[in-house]
Amino acid sequence: MEDEKLQKYVSACGLMSRRAAEQAIKEGKFTVNGQIATLGDRVNPARDEIAYLGEPLKKEKKRKTYLLLNKPTGVVTTRNDEHGRRTVADLARENGYDGYLYPVGRLDKDSEGLLLLTDDGDFANRISHPSGSLRKVYIVMLAGRIQDGQLDKLRAMRSLWDERNQREERIRPVEVELMERSENASRVRFVLTEGKNRQIRRMCAATGLSVMQLRRVQLGPLRLGTLESGRCRALTKEEKTALEKHLNGGKDR
Repeated sequence: MEDEKLQKYVSACGLMSRRAAEQAIKEGKFTVNGQIATLGDRVNPARDEIAYLGEPLKKEKKRKTYLLLNKPTGVVTTRNDEHGRRTVADLARENGYDGYLYPVGRLDKDSEGLLLLTDDGDFANRISHPSGSLRKVYIVMLAGRIQDGQLDKLRAMRSLWDERNQREERIRPVEVELMERSENASRVRFVLTEGKNRQIRRMCAATGLSVMQLRRVQLGPLRLGTLESGRCRALTKEEKTALEKHLNGGKDR
């Protein structure tokens, strides 16, 4: 057995996501052979004793869970929220799924639709990694009648202002398709292959558009379908296979 990064091993054990493990390591919550671990440590579970908050950590051989959730608005995409807001982990428990499930990627609190939950850290990392280029399809309801020039501006957009870092942020081209429009509202389909923070909302704001509803309906080969808001279900064997095929170089449309 080869050495691997501590955070990768922790994620593979299903204790927490790789990102959460990195933060926990920084906070000194892990030890390796009795010594407080630091970020960058590599471990070999065949020889090393790894512990979290003093409790030995072992990789359990159990069946992994892969859930498709229809996230409602008002629910935050995290396992725990310091402000006491309802989380996607709460929804999973309400649907009868226990265990350390965490979200793959993000949907902001005001957005809704398709979100994956899993306890498979390696799988989550492959889905989230930019090299995966999973197509993410959103149906967005905008206030008022969108103009052709605004649609063209959205399609031509290649950068966004990053308020947090006070700089321009490059973005990949986005597919933008007008579905319908009236004087009161417009429905537009966006297709992204990356997921910058609140990207569609920022694109719309930069074009003078106001988002009334933002709903993700597809992630790679996975479709939301008729799943009710607030409900989740296990991925089918066929869905899991199709997703793996894409991650291994296949295409989804």
